[in-house]
Formats: sequence, structure tokens, C-alpha cells
Amino acid sequence: MTPDVTVTVIVHNDAARLPRAVASVRRQTHRNLEIVISDDHSTDETPSVARQLAAQDPRIRCIRLPENSGGCSAPRNRALEMARAPYLMFLDSDDELPANAAELLLAAHREREVDFTMGAVRRIRVDSGHRSTWMPHLVSERRTLEGIAADPRLLFEHLSTSKMYARAFLDRHDLRFPEGIHYEDQLFSAQAYCLARAFTIIPDPVYLWYIAPYATGDAASISNQRHKLSNVGDRVHVQRLIDDFLAESGHASLREDKDYKFLKHDFRMYAGDLPHRDEEWLRSFAGIVTPYLDTLAPAAYARLPRLERVVLQLVRDGRLPEAQLAALGLGHGVAPRRVTTDGTDGGTYWGDRIPASAEARRELDVTDLELDTRPFPSAQFRHEITEITRGRGASLDLAIRSYDPGLRLPPGPHRASVLLATGRRRLTVPFRLTPVRPGVFEGRARLDLSTAPIPLHGFAGTRHPLLRIEHQGLAHTGPLLAPLDFPSLSARIDYHSGAAPHRITVEPEGRGPGRLQIRWCPVGVTARVIRPVVRRVARPRVRRVARLVASALR
Repeated sequence: MTPDVTVTVIVHNDAARLPRAVASVRRQTHRNLEIVISDDHSTDETPSVARQLAAQDPRIRCIRLPENSGGCSAPRNRALEMARAPYLMFLDSDDELPANAAELLLAAHREREVDFTMGAVRRIRVDSGHRSTWMPHLVSERRTLEGIAADPRLLFEHLSTSKMYARAFLDRHDLRFPEGIHYEDQLFSAQAYCLARAFTIIPDPVYLWYIAPYATGDAASISNQRHKLSNVGDRVHVQRLIDDFLAESGHASLREDKDYKFLKHDFRMYAGDLPHRDEEWLRSFAGIVTPYLDTLAPAAYARLPRLERVVLQLVRDGRLPEAQLAALGLGHGVAPRRVTTDGTDGGTYWGDRIPASAEARRELDVTDLELDTRPFPSAQFRHEITEITRGRGASLDLAIRSYDPGLRLPPGPHRASVLLATGRRRLTVPFRLTPVRPGVFEGRARLDLSTAPIPLHGFAGTRHPLLRIEHQGLAHTGPLLAPLDFPSLSARIDYHSGAAPHRITVEPEGRGPGRLQIRWCPVGVTARVIRPVVRRVARPRVRRVARLVASALR
């Protein structure tokens, strides 16, 4: 019998996780499907595992590429060539499909003839188990679109794995994954969106995407290998291929939306990493991206938040150390250290000088941040730890410098606090900020982690302390940026007289905003006994029963 759906599972040196991925396909509520395991010439136990899986289920077939392609495209294309079903799905070996994914997407195809159907992607962090939906605003309701022009925002949802394609659609346009490059999904999906006469979106989860943000080396996903300059080059190369396709296929009107997507998503990922890169890397990075940035539509830049535009312009101008400074705390309402006002045009500009070119003045103009006028609780300051010293026990002595470029705080000392929440309670450490020059304040705070209010059942998680300033009965709270080069500090703390031992690690945030980061890991009896019991009791079904019993007793 011809299968209704072919699910391709691509794999390379992932013998440990391949069985989980394949099991998720075998569990599909729609049973009439085939599974093609496409091995990109693995050198571990993957070929043997694949054969064992095929022996367990006649729906499974295996292929192995004669040499490693180094990407996802070739194994997908080889599997596509041997697929027998009229509908196709793609799965990576480190991910899973929800049990009803094939059923839901196939039903949408049978409800109305479309070129592909797509659903929501559920992201799962492997370190914390936290779940979120990828681009939820794009898949929040069921709808059928007659072409990407109906909603160009969908260019942000560039995953090929969230979709079920009609084989006839792919063959009609000879649509295959581009081989020899990374970020192949972006080009493939852009082509599919533009070539499709119609496609249906459903809000149901159809893909489980496991995210390992702290994986390193070859274990990191391609998106998490942003430290490689080849990664930067691949991403820019794919953008140029998409631009060429849009022009050649008559979809040039989408260029601004596509440029905005690149700036807001692709470049933004690198921007958060800039403070963590060395000078040589920054120069090479700018050499790769700046020529491409100069080709993008000015209107795409205008759609970005102001501080993202600042980082982009500083990179384009070659002001790379300043770009690093601007990127530190990006997305968290962190102010510049200093701004300069032009007495001629009244504009307020990022940094210590007025930009030379008209383009730079337009992009570095931070007047719209209203640094000197916005309400105090939403004002923008910049709080930096200039020195961290380990004190007695589990205490930290923090030297803090706060920048007030809008001159919102009058001269004189100000009440401030470092805030640290663990569970439902909060540790508050008061100290004073004293002016050292206009717009700059300094102070020292001692943060004793042994006094953190840890729950009796322990606490496992990561926290980033905040800094609060009080002024005229109002309070402002903002992130506390850390030096990026201090060595991590570790200590064991026996909370609750030894009943709740934890291992605590203090470190600079490894990527993104660069805040001070503190991690709690329960150890001993807390980890072995107390927390497993609490997790069982905290299950939704147990909580519902407890509420019913309590209600009956009232």
C-alpha cells in the first residue's frame, strides 16, 4: 500500500538521539506513513542503530550517503528522491514530532487543496525543560493564504520542519534544498512561500524543537556556531541567494520585508554576541556583513528599535569597540554611557561626538529615547559592575557605576538596592550611589548569597540581579551588567541549617545582554529526595485533587 506521508529523519553521528526521533514518528496517530532515515555518512554507531530500527518496523527504510555532505540539504534531497508518498515532512534526529502532527497537517491538506500546510513549533530547552512557541504571533489562528504577499511576516518562520509539502508542488517547481551551504532552510522556505499558490496554517504544535543553548563545539547546532566566521559568511551568502530569487521570480516587492527580517532576526543574533568577541574577530565580521548591510532597504532599518539601529550603524562605520558597548544590554532598556547634543539641529546622538555623515546622524540619533523626559520608572540608565571581589563565605563585594546620560538624577547621594529573587521571595541589598561627575554615580554593595531566601524544597535556576534606584518616591529597576572577563566563582551553601544544600556559581552571562549571572543547583538530600517528591506533588493532576479535597472539607 502506498503511504500517505513520508517523514524523512536526517542524522549524522547522533546514535543516542535517533531512536527518540524515530519513535516519535512511529507513534503518529496517522499510521499509513513511511519513515526514511537518511544518514549523512555517520562515523559512530548511527548506521547500526538505523538498521536495528528498520528491523523493528517495516515502514522504516534507511539510506546512507557515500560521503559526508556537512549539512542538512543533501540527506534531505536523497531521501526525497526515494520517498513514495504524495506528502512529505522533515525531521532532524535531535527533535521529535508530536503524536498527532502528521494527522493534523494531512487533514488540512485534504480539507482544501494547498501546496503545503504548516503548524506551530514548540521549543524545549534541554537545560531547563522550559517550553515556548516559535513565532507564536504567526501561527495563532487557522488560516489559508493565497501567497506570501498576504502576510510577509511569515518570512520570519523559515523552518522547513514545521511543514508538510505536497510532493507534486515540490516537483512542479523542482524545489530542492540547496546543497553545499548552511541555512538552507531560509532559501528553501522563501522559495516555497513565493511559489505556493496557497498554503494553510494551523495553530496546533506539529514539531518539537530541542534547544541546547550551552552546547559547545561540534555538539552545538549550526545556529549556535555563530562564533565561526564561516557561519557569518554562510548566512550572508544565503541572503544574497534569496535576494536574487526574489528579483528573478517577480517578488521584488518583498525585498523590504525580507531585509527587515534579516536585520531583526539574523543580524540581531550576532549583535548580542559582539561584546564577547575579540578585536580580530570583530574586524573580520564587519568585513563580511558591512558590504551586505549597505545593500539593504533604508525603510527596513527604520522599522527597528533605535538601539538596534545604533549597533548596526556603528558596525557599518567601523566603530567596533563602540558597537560592542552599544550591544551590551541590548534589548533590556540599557542607556548609552554618554550622549552628545548638537546645538545646531537639537539632535541627541549616541556617543561622545556628533556623527559626520547624514546617514550616521539619522541612525545614531537617540532623541526619540527621551532620556531626559520619560517618566522615572521607565527611564533609561546604565548600571555596570566595574569590579567583583569574593568576600567571606559566599559573599560578593560589587563596585557599581551607574550612568545617567539624561541627567535625571540631581547631584547628591541616592538610595539604591541590588535585588535578587529566588522563588517567591526576594533578597534586597541596600547601598548608596554617590556622584563622581555629572551623569555618573558610583557605589559598593555586598551581596551575601547565603542569605538568599531559598524555599525549603530548594531552588534550581538562573537569576540575574537587578539594580533599583529610588527618587522622589518613585523607583526605577534595571539590569546589572557584569565584567565579561572575571573568572566564575563557585561555592556550596548549606541553606536551612544544612537541610537544603546547593552549589552556586557566579559568572558573567555567556551571551546576549552580559548581565551578572547566578546559578543555583541543588545537591545532596535536596537533589536526591526533596525535589523529586515536590515535583511529584506539584503535578497538575495532584494539585487538582488537592484543591477538590480542600474544597470538600470547607
